Parts: sequence; C-alpha cells; structure tokens
Amino acid sequence: MNTPTHAVVNLALLARGRGRPHARAILLGAIAPDLLMVVFWLWSRFGEGLGERAIWSEAYFRPAWQQTFDLAHSLPLAAAGAVLAAAARRPAVASGLASVALHDLGDMPLHREDGHRHFFPLSDWRYISPVSYWDPAYYGAAAAGAEMALLLGGSWMLWRRFDQRRARVALVAVNSVALALYLGFYWH
Repeated sequence: MNTPTHAVVNLALLARGRGRPHARAILLGAIAPDLLMVVFWLWSRFGEGLGERAIWSEAYFRPAWQQTFDLAHSLPLAAAGAVLAAAARRPAVASGLASVALHDLGDMPLHREDGHRHFFPLSDWRYISPVSYWDPAYYGAAAAGAEMALLLGGSWMLWRRFDQRRARVALVAVNSVALALYLGFYWH
C-alpha cells in the first residue's frame, strides 16, 4: 500500500471519537514505517548514485536495509510500544503506535517479493502475498484500483469529519497526487 493511503485509511479508522484529538500522532504513525524508505531512496540515489532499477532490485534487498525496514514494520514492536504507552497513560503515543501496527497490517497482504518480516525480531517469517500493490504481473493494477477506492472512501469520511480548511486542502492534494501517480503508472 502506498504511504498516502496508509495515512488516510489510518486517520479514517483511528481518528474518531477519543482518537480524534490524537490525529497528528495517528498520521505520524501511519507514515513513519515508510519514512525510512525515503531515507533509503535518497541515500541510494544521491549518496551512492544508483539508478532506479539498481535501487529497487539490488540495494533494497541488502541485509542491513531489509533489517531496518523490518524493524520499522514490526507488529510485535508496535504492539509492545502501544501497550507500554497506554500503561504509562500516554494516549497520543499509544494511538501513534496503533497506527504503525495498522500500517503493517495493511502492507502484509499487498507485498510479494518486497514483503517485510512483520514479526521481526521474534521471527524471520515473511509472508509472500500472491498480490502486489504495484506489480501488474501479480494483480497490481487491480490492487491499485482497490487502493484508490480505499483512498477516496477514507478521504470522503475525513472530509466530513474534519472541517478545517488545511485538512481539506491536504486531502485534495493527497488525492490529486495519488490519482496522478496511479494514472501515470497504470494507464499511460
């Protein structure tokens, strides 16, 4: 799943009722696991001078990067952190870590060769999904279409829930970029 969809879906599911005051923490938790991907890409592209093909077919699979990505997508670590934060009466931190866990659960069924070890460090098991969120050879176009529907549905819910101008401008921007990328990648 793409990062903007994680953000919208997590906010739609978690930032309501008592979770609404923690919307910023939920947003941060939704995007945090993928922020390391940005650091990885920037380093690979500009630090090492690699091209896109080498970045995603070679550098991405280096053991050090894989371990870093797996730590950021670890369900046990997110759950343990959320429990500890709740016990320490830190609801915003608990909400953010619950959002990390929801991000991880959203990724699991949509990654094929690039899947994470979601139970790391307790297990090295990696779910290899028959569906890829991006690869057309593994239903990527259909998965991306379903993801767009989730993004639009979640955005509609958030539009109704948050009436602040900046929230609505952000929703329009996120949806516009996501739609442009989707159309550019699958319908060029």
